[in-house]
Parts: sequence; structure tokens; C-alpha cells
Amino acid sequence: MEITRCGIHGFHEVLGIDVDEIRFFWVIASTQPNASQKAYRVVLVTDESSLRDDNVNPSKLAWDSGYVESNEQRNIICKPDHGFQSTCSYYWRVTVWDQPNQSFHSAVNHFFTAYPRSHLLPPYSMNQTYMPHTALIFRTWFEDEPNRWKAVWIGDGGDKPIYVRKSFDLSRTPVRAILFASGLGHFNMSVNGRPASDHRLDPGWTNYHRRVQFTSYDVTAQLQKGQNVLGAHVGNGFYAGDKGDDRFFWPMYEDNTYVRYGNELCFFSELHLFYEDGEHTTLISDPTWRVSKSATTLANIYASETHDRRLYPTGWDAPEFDDAHWAPAKPLTGPRGHIYYQTQPPVVLHETFKPIKTHSPSPGVVCYDLGQNTSTMVEVVVEGAAGSEIIVRYSETVKEDGTVLMPDPLFKEFETGVFSRIYLAGTGAPEVWEPDFSFTSARYIQVEGVSLDGEDGLPKIVSVVGRHISSAARQLGTMKTDKEDVNALLNACYWTFSSNLFSYHTDCPQIEKFGWLEVTHLLAPATQYIRDMESLYTKILDDILDAQEPSGLVPTMAPEIRYMCGPLHDTITWGCALCFLPDILRQYYGSTHVIAKVFPAAVRYMEYMRTKERRGGLIEHGLGDWGRGIAHGNNQANIETAIYYRCLQNVEMMARELGETQKADEFQQWAARIYAAYNRHLLVTNDPSRPYAYYTSLDNYPERDRDAIAQAMALQFGMVPQEHRADVMAAFMDDVADGRMRSGEIGLRFLFNTLADAKRPDLVLQMARQEEHPSYMRFLRRGETTLLEFWQDACRSKCHDMLGTIYEWFYAAVLGLKPTGLAYRTFVVDPPYEAEFDHVQGSVDCPYGLITVEFTRDAQGAVTLSLRVPFGTTAVVKLPENAKNSAYLRAGEAKQAVEGDDVRLTHGEYSVFVQP
Repeated sequence: MEITRCGIHGFHEVLGIDVDEIRFFWVIASTQPNASQKAYRVVLVTDESSLRDDNVNPSKLAWDSGYVESNEQRNIICKPDHGFQSTCSYYWRVTVWDQPNQSFHSAVNHFFTAYPRSHLLPPYSMNQTYMPHTALIFRTWFEDEPNRWKAVWIGDGGDKPIYVRKSFDLSRTPVRAILFASGLGHFNMSVNGRPASDHRLDPGWTNYHRRVQFTSYDVTAQLQKGQNVLGAHVGNGFYAGDKGDDRFFWPMYEDNTYVRYGNELCFFSELHLFYEDGEHTTLISDPTWRVSKSATTLANIYASETHDRRLYPTGWDAPEFDDAHWAPAKPLTGPRGHIYYQTQPPVVLHETFKPIKTHSPSPGVVCYDLGQNTSTMVEVVVEGAAGSEIIVRYSETVKEDGTVLMPDPLFKEFETGVFSRIYLAGTGAPEVWEPDFSFTSARYIQVEGVSLDGEDGLPKIVSVVGRHISSAARQLGTMKTDKEDVNALLNACYWTFSSNLFSYHTDCPQIEKFGWLEVTHLLAPATQYIRDMESLYTKILDDILDAQEPSGLVPTMAPEIRYMCGPLHDTITWGCALCFLPDILRQYYGSTHVIAKVFPAAVRYMEYMRTKERRGGLIEHGLGDWGRGIAHGNNQANIETAIYYRCLQNVEMMARELGETQKADEFQQWAARIYAAYNRHLLVTNDPSRPYAYYTSLDNYPERDRDAIAQAMALQFGMVPQEHRADVMAAFMDDVADGRMRSGEIGLRFLFNTLADAKRPDLVLQMARQEEHPSYMRFLRRGETTLLEFWQDACRSKCHDMLGTIYEWFYAAVLGLKPTGLAYRTFVVDPPYEAEFDHVQGSVDCPYGLITVEFTRDAQGAVTLSLRVPFGTTAVVKLPENAKNSAYLRAGEAKQAVEGDDVRLTHGEYSVFVQP
């Protein structure tokens, strides 16, 4: 047995842990067929040498689970009696025992703490003599010096991008150096002229009035004896959004409801230096730092920057730079929010896309087709005279001549008002520009004020590339079939999903960039196949808690950057993310770490929703099946009441998890009442014109209808009485028999899941391949490489993931992989025996390890299924009803016959053979 990976639930990086309770997990691999984990022990110490053998130094022991007889590998709670020490390195190791009682150790894992019991930066005066430390009102603060933040917010008092730097000398090099830092809206950190990390757009976007994230970097290897420099470049982001004089900024579009969080860009940092002799010193941000205006004079997050290369202070963040002409940094009040560690994955650059087509439609304009639409930070290389002005524009659509186009006439301002302006320094060498604080979604780049050959006195464009920017969340899954149109759709889904994951989950990285909440829960079952979303969902829940209103209402977006009125503000199919995400974390990651903090807020939300009930329990005031008929709501009572019912069930689950039995029973009874009201008003059992019972909407009450979405919602949410399930499925099948999608984004997932239950992959593919909209393949036939916002050709947004729930269907019903136990402890493999596919292969690195599936059908109809099952899990392989004989073999073992309609397999590599 080998422990291959360890981690802490809810934390992507672990250099600033600021809580007093954490939860461990680990992954095991074993080549022994019947091996299992009999017991475990987790030991946590403050001295790494204590873990080199089995004898732990008691003085260095911080926490010990003891020997625990259990096969659990996830959600292992660690809560030291007196909490964690501040700014301290911790080392932990897992030991597991197998059934023969052999022990196996993991590698030693490390994390570093911040200040677990302090989330507030002091004002500058508390570090000075204006308010003496001996004053009674501050005495307790300074008596607890080791456990409090020391740094202060600094800047220049303005709202334009700035550089801040601190030069300092080291007489010796530290054995460990950990840097905490934050800059609002976003900042790029450097040490001695080199980036401190590969992060972009740090820190994550939050409601800065409630919560501000800091990031942490191990800079030990970047420091040197002698002079060193810390540097930070700070830009606006959403914290102090800057439209500029001529740019598009969506929160200010139309009704200008955007209100800045702050008007002063600000920065703080603490550098913690540890030496071999045990000395620990701290260098903080304060007025001894130096500040200067940036050469980036506009930082509009909507891909609109202005940068003057003539103003760039070369070497500003490196030693030997003369900053005498820079001003001392000003201590600032800073944001109102408290400081918390950035738990979600950072945003980083991924793949680079080189143009597949370059042309100049007119003098001074060069256009590039990158071949793939995706979220991007471009890189432009130009050579020209000093002061030359270059304009860079971005688009998902182009006119016939290849120039940028916004096809939606309501958003023409986006076509004209989203661009970056660069002035060249004229160095005589190629000059590189890339945005510091902005991104967009684009396939096409248009550069103005240049030529391809440098003639006509214009600067020469040397190169343009697009660099995909997205969350650093661990990539998990891949999938491929023998149908090229399906593979193209899988590719479009992947790039659409990846392009909408940042420090939050948006549904549009281009025009909106907002944290709409419906995609977090609707797309979670699809996204969990391809990305490890646990820590990002953990952070999104914090955003939701910060956005919840005193009434209990959860708005449709978090962070809430712009006020949306009516159902665009109050819709349970969006707000339900508060109640759904804890269950999603439990189901897909086996973790309950968020439940204690979410439960009270979820109760308040349900109490708010109770005030919105109609007809004894129905909810009818939201957006319905948004996106159907472009954006018109329908099936409100069917959709929103079913979501309400599931919310109540999830709150009941949380109550039971916390031991709140009485509360759990209350929510169980509450849910039962909603179930009864749903069926009383929506289930039709006495319609002589139909041979079955069915669900109607109340859209045109008292007229009855019978669409597929009404049936799918009832079936998927367990709202159908057992005696009517066959009838409701028949009603569903009647409405989808023509192979057309009549659904918006909310109903779409439940439409596909019901078709999966009915074993009708042919209908899903028929829907996807329609010539006219609604149709996925129409997008692809028209040359699109990502999904569009609505079922229309000339769409404003062409990298919108809200219609992407078919991605879940491909993994669950075509690759055939679906988790059934928590975190894939058990999972089903149900290959596409009845579909058109003859070859499907894919893999998912689930919480217990890598699952691989390969399905092959030969010309005679015989199927071979190759499968890898991770340690600690059980796969249930479904077999077709008409199979004459089936068998399986484990690698290295003899073939065994299968009796029944499924076979259960523990960890190992297998081949399953099915004869027609």
C-alpha cells in the first residue's frame, strides 16, 4: 500500500491556514487484490524531525488522532485543544494499517498558519504612539501580540494603479520565509524582480465590506543575503472599478447601480523570516515602503487597460533600483472587511493559443483568429517608435472582413468600448505588453495602429497569442468517443466550463463576469468530472453567506456587484446554492466541513421562503425555466417548488449532521407539507383526454399543459407518488418523442437526467443534432468552439456555460460513470450498450484515485469493457438485460463468469466481456 496524495479539505494551498479546525484526507494505491485499510493514525507536530520515526517527541506534538480502527480516508477532523499557534509551521503524516497489520506511512506534509483567531488589520495609529499600547482599550490587543496582525494597509491615497516596493537588507538567509500579502482590487507580487508565484488576479473577488482575502507565498528560495526587494503592482478590479473616459464597464451599464467598495487602492503584507537558531522576525507594510504611480494608468477589468511603456520604471521591483524620487507610502484605512486566507485555487495562465489565421483588412489594422474561443489574457509583441499608440480589441464574433463585432445591438457599446491602449517606449527592440488586471473571452484579436511588415511608418506587429486564464483547480477528467461531432461538443463544453472558473463561478467571462449562483449547483455534477471544485465551492459559500440579506433572502449573485430587481434578485433556483452546495460537497467530496457555518443561514433562507409560499406551499415568483424562448420564464411553480422541497431536505440533512434532531424533524415535516401541496396543485389524475397521470404547470391557469420539464422536475426531485411514476414517465416520453429540446437552462439538466433514466441516448443525441435551434450542433456547424448564452445564432455572449448540463449526461450516460456513494466510495459504470457508440474512453481522478473506463463494441456486437477501480472504492458494473453470457477478469487472474445484471468490483484493473 502506498499513500499517494494527502490534503486538507477546503484548502487548495496551505500556507496561511487561519482556522482552528481542519479536516484531512488521503489517497491510497495498492497492487494487492484484497488489501484494505484496517486503521489509521494522523500525527501533527511542529518539528519535522519528529516524524522521521515512530517515536514522536511529546513536546513537539500538536495533535494525535491515535490509532483508529476505520477504513475512512476523508473528513478526518483535527481540532487541537487550544487551537493552532499563529505563524507556525506544522507537519503531519498519515500511517495506515492493512488487514495483516502492516503499517504504511505517507510522506510528511506541511502547512503554515496565519492568525487563526485574528481577522482584522490594525489601523496605523495602533502601531504608533497616537494611541499608546498601554491604553486600557488596546491593552488586550497588544498583550496577545503573537496572535494578531501587525501590517497596515498602504497606498498613495488614489484610485489609479500603483507600484509599491520595500528594500531591505538581510545579514543572513532564512531557512524559511513566508509572505502574506493582499492588494485591492488585484495585485501582482514580486520578490527581487521575479514573480512570487504564478498567480494572476490575486486576491479572489469577495464582498470587500465583509471579507478580504490574503494570499501566501513561500519565498525562501528567492531571498538572498544582502539587499532584497518586495514589490507589488496594484490595480482596480471590482474593488474600485474604473470605467475610464471611453470604456465599457458592465456594473455601470444602463442604470449605473455599481457602488465602489473603496476609492483608494491599497496593499498590505507581512514577511515572516525564520532562522536556524529559532529567531523569527517580521517585516510589515508601513510608511517606510515607497510608492509610485503605475505605467498602467487604467485598469478596467473588462479587458480595458491603458499602459504607457515610456512611463515604465525598469527594474522597479529589483535590488539596486533608485526609489529616492518615489513618495513614502501612505497608511490607509483600507476596506471594511476582515482578512481571511484565500482558500480557493488561484487564477493562473494555462494553454497558449497561437493564431491560425492572420490578415490585414485595412491599412493599420491586423486581425488574428486564435482558433478557439476561451477566457484569455493576450500577449502582444510590437516594435515601433516612441509614443506610437496601439489599440487592442477582443471579440467572440467577427464581421465578414474579420474585424470585431458585437452581434447584439443592445450591446454595441461592448464592441466599441472594450479595448486596451498601449504607448510604445521606442526602445528599438520588440516590446511586450500583456494585461495586468483584466481578462475577457475572445477568439479574435484586432490590433490597430500597426502593420505586418512595419511599412507606412507604422509599428511592426511581431506576434499575438492568447493565453487561457482560469482557476488552478486540479484537472480530473477526460473523455472521447468514436463520433467526431460528439467529440467537438465535448471540446466546446470543456472550454466553456474552464473559461468560467475563477475565484468564483461565473457564466460569462466576457460581458458580465458576475457570480451568478444557478450555475454553481446546476453544473456541479458535470464540473466535478473535470475539475476538483471542493475548495472553490467552499469559498463560494462564504460569498453567499456575505451576500445574504437581513430578511434571509439570498440574492441571485454573490458577490453582489450590481443590484438586480425583482426575480433577477430573488429567485430560489439561484439562491438555493446556499442549501445545495453543502450537499454537493458531501456527495462528491465526502466532506461536511462547511455545514456548521451554513446551517443557521440556510434556516433563515427557508424561513424567508416560507413567507413567499402561495396556495399552501408553492413558490411561483422566480425566473422559471430561464433561457427557454430566449429568456422568458415558465414552469415557475413546478421548478421553484421542487427546488424549495430539495432545499428543505438538504437543511434536514445538515441538522442531522449537527445532531439537531428536533430541527431535522421539523424540516422533514415541512418538506412533506410542500410535497403534498405540489401534488395537490400540479398532479393531474383525472384528465379524460390523457391515458395517464401527468404534471401541469400553472402558467396559463386553469388551462392544463403537459410539457417534459414539468414531468422531469417531479421525477428527478422525488415528487411523484410511486403509483404514478410510470404514468409520469409516459407523459414525459410523449413530449420528447420528436427529439426537440423545449427547455431553458434550469430544466435542461433534469431533461437529460430523465432521458438517461429512460435509457434513451438516441433522443438526447437527436436533440443535440437538430438543424435548427434549440441545438448544440448548430452552434458547432456555424463554427463556434464554445457554448452560447441562448439558443440563437447572433448571441451577445458565446462562452456561456449555463446550457452546458449535457456535459454531465456524456460522463454519466455515455462514459457511463456515476458516483453513488459519498466521494465515489461506490460508483456505477453503466456503459452505452444501447447507444450508437462503438468506442468510448475516459478517466476521472476521483477523490479516491484514478478511474479509467474504455468501452469497445466489435462488428458482431460483443462488448469489452476495460476498467480501473481505485483503492477504497467499489464499482458496480451494469450489464445489459439481453446479454447471453458475461464474464470478467482481474489483471493477472483467471476469467470468471457473471451471474445477474451487474458485477461488483473492488480496486484493481479489470476487463469485462459481454456477448450479445
